[in-house]
Amino acid sequence: MTREPYPTARRAESDEILHDTPVADPYRWLEDPDSPETQGWLLGQADLFKRQSEPQRFRDRIAELLRSGSVGVPAWRGTRHFFSRRTPDQEHAVYYVADDGAGGTERALIDPMALDPSGLTTLDAVQPDKEGRLLAYQISVGGNEESVLYVMDVATGAQVEGPIDRCRYSPIAWLPGGEAFYYVRRLPSTELPEGESQFHRRVYLHRVGTSTEDDVMIFGEGLKMTNYYGVSVSRDGHWLQISASEGTAPRNDLWVADLTASPPDRPDLQVVQEGVDAQTGLSFGRDGKLYVHTDRDAPRARICVTDPATPGAEAWRDLIPEDAEAVLSDFAILDDLDRPVMLVGWTRHAISEITVHDLATGERIGEVPAPGLGSIGGIAERPEGGYEAWFGYTDNTTPPTIQRYDARTGETTLWAASPGAVDVPPVRTSQVVYRSKDGTDVRMLVISPVDGDGPRPTILYGYGGFGLSMTPGYSASVLAWVEAGGVYAIANLRGGGEEGEDWHRAGMLGNKQNVFDDFHAAAEHLIATGVTTPEQLAISGGSNGGLLVGAALTQRPELYAAVSCSAPLLDMIRYEQFGLGATWNVEYGSAADPEGFGWLLGYSPYHHVREGVAYPATLFTVFQSDTRVHPLHAWKMCAALQHASTGAGPIVLRNETEVGHGARSVSRSVELSADTLTFLARHTGL
Repeated sequence: MTREPYPTARRAESDEILHDTPVADPYRWLEDPDSPETQGWLLGQADLFKRQSEPQRFRDRIAELLRSGSVGVPAWRGTRHFFSRRTPDQEHAVYYVADDGAGGTERALIDPMALDPSGLTTLDAVQPDKEGRLLAYQISVGGNEESVLYVMDVATGAQVEGPIDRCRYSPIAWLPGGEAFYYVRRLPSTELPEGESQFHRRVYLHRVGTSTEDDVMIFGEGLKMTNYYGVSVSRDGHWLQISASEGTAPRNDLWVADLTASPPDRPDLQVVQEGVDAQTGLSFGRDGKLYVHTDRDAPRARICVTDPATPGAEAWRDLIPEDAEAVLSDFAILDDLDRPVMLVGWTRHAISEITVHDLATGERIGEVPAPGLGSIGGIAERPEGGYEAWFGYTDNTTPPTIQRYDARTGETTLWAASPGAVDVPPVRTSQVVYRSKDGTDVRMLVISPVDGDGPRPTILYGYGGFGLSMTPGYSASVLAWVEAGGVYAIANLRGGGEEGEDWHRAGMLGNKQNVFDDFHAAAEHLIATGVTTPEQLAISGGSNGGLLVGAALTQRPELYAAVSCSAPLLDMIRYEQFGLGATWNVEYGSAADPEGFGWLLGYSPYHHVREGVAYPATLFTVFQSDTRVHPLHAWKMCAALQHASTGAGPIVLRNETEVGHGARSVSRSVELSADTLTFLARHTGL
């Protein structure tokens, strides 16, 4: 098989000495996206990809399966509830309000396509005020995630506030009455050193109808530039809670203030937790008690209770203790009952469940029926209390639904389904346990056709980072692949959160190689059990999962036939210098630190490309407006692999404009998924 020639990429002599170690970087010139040389190389790659991607399969079927639409968990405020829904033909979900009671009507409040028919505008976040009269919402354009904040009058749809810029990842904490809210905003770039405009957040109090110039800075001065802040106000406006975490660190500092004893613009913040290696959040109950969700001394998390006047750990009393196997993820309180209860959400080996407990003693008294073995998200209650709760549910063959639980009867009923009728193919789903290199047991979900056995073309997917859990969910791509005769496997690697915080930490910093070993072992298990063969095995991952498959293809190139590597981190020596990389050194380590440098150089995929190796066929998919992970990682790695590989499979780059790391229109999602599956099918024999 004659491989098509690649666009020319100049190899520069650019060794850099770091910690007395030479570090090669022959394609550093690709870090400049605006240079004529980079632009010419990208045009050549675009031509190559176009020739490699035809004829395309899967597009129509993925689009058909996505016609299921979607629906979101409701938020109840006053006499209204708010929710999102996407109908079969919509590019983006629309945000609605509905008036409660008999004859209540629903109205669309925010339709991204009405704001921008091009489909490039996304709705990033929403927060109704406590009475349901005003709605704060954040939108961004072209995938850059640079959220701009607005406030809308719910009754009229009129804009009453905004635009307020620099609000990326900002929580909104309304004070009662809707006259003011706390929020998080970055300092102006004019006040910051070059390269730091994505950082330096502060917590402000904003009074609706006033200039942001008059906003009062509440918190953040003098703390680390990479800090993220959380802020919330209790339902009755009594308590303010502020959380600070260094980047994505799995720990936070926490303060509370009594807003009845100090003014909102000068809250008297008291320390709840500071300098402690744990994550803690507070919920102020309607019964006057303080409920604490924490993994302090409990890696799988627990719920404690105390008096708000004594919020420190020394006063905590266990209400729901840590479980030996399940991770405690969520809770809600239902108190309009003779015996008030707490609903507690868990993930047990990546499968969700909800248990029912006596609110006073924590005694388990039942469980909430769920539709199947899947993922439950966002248990919602009425802020004023009640006997019912709502939660999202999905699994591998069920589009998102909203379920309603009635604590009086103990029954769960369907409250809202995704609005589109879809012919979902039959699949067989099993959870298997395999052993990693060091003897650790790891779980993997395997989705396969119901008829016949392997070996079959298989995609192995993983993430393994930041404590994120890979749980079952409806996926048009997975279903289209399995319907075509393939197998799709999702590994619950260390670095994720499926088994709690210890599981996360076993795959971060100096333990990162465990993640890659878990992934290789997953591949070997699929081969040893006859599911697939190395010639039929593809691997896929995005973002941190892109780092995963980048490391996998450089460490074990003979094990994989094809690779899909999306929005990846690949140059781990320089990752902190681009995008939001500086906020991730708490997960990966820093090249500025000699020990961290050793970890990173030990696996950095870009630095482990070797000439004369037959690497798998590899597709890089990157997004020009990605402000989290710069496309330069994939550009440099693509050039290095094209230079080095002797494999018969191609190394190609799909470089997409006007989209970013996160949300995108449905049609853009369809095209990306179809291109990815077509490539993997071609090189695994599907």
